[in-house]
Amino acid sequence: MSTPPFLTLPACARAERLATARGSFAALLAEPLDGPVRGTALLVPGFSGSKEDFIALLEPLAAAGYRAVTLDQRGQFETGGPAEREAYALPELGRDLTAVSAALAGHGPLHLLGHSFAGFVAREAVLAAAASGAELPWSSLTLLSTGPGPIQPSEAERTGMLMVGLESLDLETIWQLMQEMEGPDTPKQESEIADFLHRRWVANVPQSLFAMCERLVGEADRTAELAAVPLPKLWISGEQDYAWPVDEQAATAERLGAPYHRVAGAQHSPNAERPAETAALLTDFWRSVA
Repeated sequence: MSTPPFLTLPACARAERLATARGSFAALLAEPLDGPVRGTALLVPGFSGSKEDFIALLEPLAAAGYRAVTLDQRGQFETGGPAEREAYALPELGRDLTAVSAALAGHGPLHLLGHSFAGFVAREAVLAAAASGAELPWSSLTLLSTGPGPIQPSEAERTGMLMVGLESLDLETIWQLMQEMEGPDTPKQESEIADFLHRRWVANVPQSLFAMCERLVGEADRTAELAAVPLPKLWISGEQDYAWPVDEQAATAERLGAPYHRVAGAQHSPNAERPAETAALLTDFWRSVA
């Protein structure tokens, strides 16, 4: 789960509902205040995250000339969704992402980024589009702090416990249990951020969380398939990662033939922990493939 460093939108950004052929999605949109628009960045949050995970990237990306869009996926926070698990199968989320991409067309090159679990969603969308034979709507793909397949065993064990809880407990009860399980060394959040994290958690659709958990512990490695798609790719991680070891991420980037960058001082969420450095890596890459 990413923790946004702040919640106040910069002057270049606004909240809106993004209409697509598969329904509307809660989104944040940032646009350059002056100068030409170089393209659009579509930033997709991962498990138990939300559009606010990228709030610290909006201003530097807009300042570099990019229109930046981030959204709550189906079942996340302010987007909502049905109470059936099958609605959150990975192909369904991939189709949502393709519909969102279509709605964003017409503002220059479209650069897709998936963080954590959303790396699976972005990969699904790209592979489905490639299999259809249609022209890809994206000019590049960035995979941020994600993995080729299941999360590492210790994290998978905790995820399995969460899945048991999701079958029998409400989200408020699970939240309180998670707070009790935090150790004394866990950093305390400012009250505004802590309140937001609590509100975001209980706003999720439980069936969405369960479906994501299933994929986090059981997703197949499809790196070879993705490597075969002729789309420029970039991989970014922090120095440490509780979900997928950074050495595994680096090896997967090599298998993809993608440049790999490790952001100093960051862990699972360079987008929130080191936004300036992450934005610089992204914009350098996007310019190189323009």
